[in-house]
Amino acid sequence: MERRQNGQGTDSPMALLRQMPALVVLERFPVPVLAIAADGAILFANSAFAEMVGHSADAVNAMNFAEIFHSLPADESAVSVVRAHADLIVELIHRDGSIVRARMSKSALLRGDDPVALATFQDLTERLWVDEL
Repeated sequence: MERRQNGQGTDSPMALLRQMPALVVLERFPVPVLAIAADGAILFANSAFAEMVGHSADAVNAMNFAEIFHSLPADESAVSVVRAHADLIVELIHRDGSIVRARMSKSALLRGDDPVALATFQDLTERLWVDEL
């Protein structure tokens, strides 16, 4: 939800950017974004991520790590697993049961004690499928 009110046209672009809530910005990113907690809870998925795995954003936000990530260890901290697989191709489970292969970025939250990982994804499924032929 955006919190700008009518009549605030005099704010500088930087002031508007500083006032915009982070979740609004993340939702508007045209690339898939996912935030996950150490216990595996999905904290945030934008609509681009939800579309990539065939769900609504609300459905993804109600899921956990093991329901999204295929063949990654679910018995470790999800944040640690995401960090360990940064810049690698991961397999995600689509709603129809197929596998979506995507390159996962490093977490935008860089401190070692951050309880959340926030990553972007680049869907490589079609490109990898064609390359395999």
